[in-house]
Amino acid sequence: MTEPTAEHPAPAAPATPVWDPAQYLRHADHRARPFTELLARVPDPAAPAPRVADLGCGPGNVTALLAARWPAAHITGYDTSTEMLDRAHTEYEGPTPGGGRLDFAAADARVWTPDETYDVIVSNAALQWVPGHLDRFADWVSALAPGGTLAFQVPDNIDAPLHVLLRDLTETPRWAPRLAGVLRRADSIHTPEVYLDRLARLGCAADVWQTTYLHVLPGKDPVLDWVKGSGLRPVLTTLADDPEARDAFLTDYRARLREAYPTTPYGTVLPFRRLFAAAVKEARR
Repeated sequence: MTEPTAEHPAPAAPATPVWDPAQYLRHADHRARPFTELLARVPDPAAPAPRVADLGCGPGNVTALLAARWPAAHITGYDTSTEMLDRAHTEYEGPTPGGGRLDFAAADARVWTPDETYDVIVSNAALQWVPGHLDRFADWVSALAPGGTLAFQVPDNIDAPLHVLLRDLTETPRWAPRLAGVLRRADSIHTPEVYLDRLARLGCAADVWQTTYLHVLPGKDPVLDWVKGSGLRPVLTTLADDPEARDAFLTDYRARLREAYPTTPYGTVLPFRRLFAAAVKEARR
């Protein structure tokens, strides 16, 4: 193996993304729609004032939808991003009109083990950032009340052009010394069959499905604008101290995206597949 040098430094370690709530929320309607469709498959808890956790709550906008669904619930959104949590605290934290409460706390899903019983644990577009998340399900299901639900949705499009082009670009000779290894792995999401099997073996009645959305995005370079709020964050974080390099990378990536996602008279179409799971824990007999 070639030793790292000043000319050829060692590849970067996987980057912990720094999140930008404003950028993420630029496509809030499209990003929230899968969560509302996931919630439609979550049965109402037996408890009149359920305890609910939202793992990877981001800026809190979809966590607030939980309060609309269960007005008397005590809901806690958990995230690792200070930027996202600051937005959530400011915009959404406090008592809810139905007598419940919405609060937010720092927690890492890679190690979060509930210290109380929950009626519902949900996660919206977050588990793809959690290596080994399959192995966390046992702790989360154990923390559910009988009849409680673990429900999540994740992007299931790591093979889509926006990700393939991004990976290919980070692996070119120009960028590999700084960016090799910073993106999430291609196996960060598993097949529907794997999720169904894992949840069923934990004693859950599991419903797993996929949906492909055709998002029609307005404006100039909207796919780049979309991915700036999500999959591109590790690159933007790694190059944050070098604006010239960041802009050069974006120029190259923009050109590739324009070819892969051409503009039509009605906008730019972004096909986006997502994977959903709603797993109800067996009630005690």
